[in-house]
Amino acid sequence: MRPTTALLPVVLAATLGGLALPAPAQAAAGPALAVDVTAGRHAISPYVYGMNFADEALARELRLPVHRYGGNATTRYNFRNDTTNRASDWYFENIPNDNPDPAGLPDGSESDRFVQRNKATGTDTIMTVPMIGWVAKDRAKACGFSVAKYGPQESTDQWAPDCGNGKKPDGTLITGNDPEDTSVAAGPEYVTDFVTHLKGRFGAAGAGGVRFYNLDNEPDLWHSTHRDVRPVGLGYDELRDRTYEYAAAIKAADPGAKTLGPVGWGLNSIFYSGLDQDTCSRTGCWSNPPDKAAHGGQDLGPWYLDRMREYEQQHGTRILDYFDVHLYPQQSGVSGSAAGDATTQALRLRSTRQLWDPTYIDESWINQPVRFIPRMRELADQHYPDTKIAMTEYSWGGYGSLNGALAQADVLGIFGREGLDLASLWTAPTADQPVADAFRIYRNYDGAGGAFGETSVRATSADQDKLAVYAAERTADKALTLVVVNKSGDDLTSPVALTGASAGTAQVYRYSGADLTGIVRAADQPVTAGGFTATFPANSITHLVLPRGTTPGDTKPPTAPGKPTAGTITADSVALSWAPSTDDTGVTGYDVHRVDAAGTVKVGSATGTTYTVTGLTPDTPYTFVVTARDAAGNVSAASPGLAVRTAPAASTGGCAIGWTANSWPGGFTATVTIKNTGTTAVDGWKLAFDFPTTGQKVGQGWSATWKQSGVGVTAESLSWNGTLAPGASTSIGFNGTWSGTNPAPTAFTLNGRRCG
Repeated sequence: MRPTTALLPVVLAATLGGLALPAPAQAAAGPALAVDVTAGRHAISPYVYGMNFADEALARELRLPVHRYGGNATTRYNFRNDTTNRASDWYFENIPNDNPDPAGLPDGSESDRFVQRNKATGTDTIMTVPMIGWVAKDRAKACGFSVAKYGPQESTDQWAPDCGNGKKPDGTLITGNDPEDTSVAAGPEYVTDFVTHLKGRFGAAGAGGVRFYNLDNEPDLWHSTHRDVRPVGLGYDELRDRTYEYAAAIKAADPGAKTLGPVGWGLNSIFYSGLDQDTCSRTGCWSNPPDKAAHGGQDLGPWYLDRMREYEQQHGTRILDYFDVHLYPQQSGVSGSAAGDATTQALRLRSTRQLWDPTYIDESWINQPVRFIPRMRELADQHYPDTKIAMTEYSWGGYGSLNGALAQADVLGIFGREGLDLASLWTAPTADQPVADAFRIYRNYDGAGGAFGETSVRATSADQDKLAVYAAERTADKALTLVVVNKSGDDLTSPVALTGASAGTAQVYRYSGADLTGIVRAADQPVTAGGFTATFPANSITHLVLPRGTTPGDTKPPTAPGKPTAGTITADSVALSWAPSTDDTGVTGYDVHRVDAAGTVKVGSATGTTYTVTGLTPDTPYTFVVTARDAAGNVSAASPGLAVRTAPAASTGGCAIGWTANSWPGGFTATVTIKNTGTTAVDGWKLAFDFPTTGQKVGQGWSATWKQSGVGVTAESLSWNGTLAPGASTSIGFNGTWSGTNPAPTAFTLNGRRCG
């Protein structure tokens, strides 16, 4: 976890997506903010803070509430052989997941391991179930459009040149291919078996098993994404019938499970069936789509909800729990990975208004108000009451930039204020990207589990486009929590009027261009019962925590202890010392805490200013902080953290590394096999290597916690693959990028020991 406890920000030369961030000479007058704790109160669903394919360490740090196994590849995922078909994303190829024991399948599949990782972090699972009627037939390499079978094609996989993109050299689509080249039929009985398998492995939904099931992924695009097995769009009636069959199979296998559908790709999914999208994209029939006309001219979304309500009325079983539609901003460049130029960055920050604002005309081909969350809520309430609303994919892009973090923080605040029930970001950021800090602001602002409140209260800004504000009351301690997002390039000084709050001192945590490495603790903010005035730095996210009420007597905490220093370091212990705190009534003791991805854990106490931490793991990094306490029980702020690594243990064996990479221009997929060639078991491992060139970068990884600094790369074991018996091996991997050349690393260490 990156530093989160510094009391003063470190001033760095920061950039915003490649654009310089000059410090404003003087704060400008900002819009007035107002928070009323007594008004607009409603619960914020914890599930709005979800992600797709998050790293296990980040999931643990954020206490990730919900984690989705989704995307195009899951439409034809076969749990029995642990294989996906990548559809149009990658030449319609069947690609088996890396699996340490294929003979043991279906036990130990990637879907099993996904659920197991979620259970380790206390996270609920959304599992996607195929509803298209086909799944990958086996673990052998196969593709939907073989060049040998269907002729020359416009583009082929350079690593599997017989696999084409299904287009002839002139760009026309190849038709009449055989779905059984890659796939086998999979009806509702397949879903029954899948859910039954998961229930048998992990328990029922209500007893810690898989809680949520997505009814496939973007079925209104099957005719494009999965055209090798489904070349015609999905119509109203077939969507209804498939949902009835497959969703009923889920409920029969695990009655406590929750289902989400129709999982459309975006706003058009509310208006048009896949069949109409297919037909009208070719013929231009958008003013009178034939499938809609055949169903009384009713938009697909309300028609679908009506049919789901009718099923429950007829059968006594609710088979749809969440009305789920994806959302990707259609404004040019907004949802892309890059921050973009200044125009794109400004557009990204404005475009969050499409989530709620009836006055915002979407600045894209949509060219009308979207008000996505209120629109979905109204449809659900009118056509199938008590149905919740979800957005299992969305992205405002710019993950590696402060601009992206500002947008994401704004989006998360909107989700809570507007009453969305579930959301999962596609895909998760890496732990070191600014967008991850937008989630930390709400889920772990202080590195010790500090979180935004669970009950939304009314918060308004005179100019939400410039200075957005969100407020919530925290259940455990009744603290009032405020998140303020300054989306402008100026420091803004604004009055914050409070109703129903107590006077006191607010803690202030901030993420800004002053320190892009993490959230910093700023100076406390005095607050009267009527409010306060504060300056919010340009392009910043500020979280203020105002305790409810005051305690008579001594309420002043000691000063923070000095930063610890390390004395003797062994393989399993570290001796610490620190400068003392001061207090108006006297310091009575100190507590030493270990800070890691799971939060802050107290490891010991001392009456003086020294302490030796024992029971540590060899050759492992640790971070320690110290707090002071006085006789009244007041606790100081944490000291600055000390990062230290324990000494390596004596070598007890060897290791061997296998490296394979499939490369294409600018990108590659690497698979790394780690084998324990020693005579004793490895219990927890950390692999390290250097890339030969500076142009090689790790992107999304799997089966390990991947980190990169310069050319140095590390991969640490997860909860389920950390133990390697003598002779055992495990496979991990990542998708990467390269420029110039892409040579393989030549030297690897495992837990500090060189591998052969």
